[in-house]
Amino acid sequence: MKINHVTDIEGAQVDMPGAADCEIRWLVGENDGAPNFAMRQFDVSPGGHTPRHSHPYEHEIYVLEGEGEVIEGDTPRPLKKGDFLYVAPDEVHQFRNTGDGTMKFLCMVPHVPEGTPVKVVPDVC
Repeated sequence: MKINHVTDIEGAQVDMPGAADCEIRWLVGENDGAPNFAMRQFDVSPGGHTPRHSHPYEHEIYVLEGEGEVIEGDTPRPLKKGDFLYVAPDEVHQFRNTGDGTMKFLCMVPHVPEGTPVKVVPDVC
């Protein structure tokens, strides 16, 4: 069993083309003995965003705080604290902070083999 606090996990800037003012914390992963899934927290500063991208695996999102939007394909959809969503494999998506404070969300993904492609898509919004 692992019990920890999010502030004990060091964050790192998301280092992908198209990302801006976005930090990731790996809360639970393979290094913790989790055999199937990883849990990550993203902190997106006001005006920041993840890259617009797709990948061949699903993920589940839960918004902890803040306001923003998810770009589903080319369509922005609003997000707020308490919202949750499922992103299907290969679905183009992007998370953007549209509020005044940090938008924080949990993202759960299956363990992905090293080298699995992530396709960054040009930003159209």
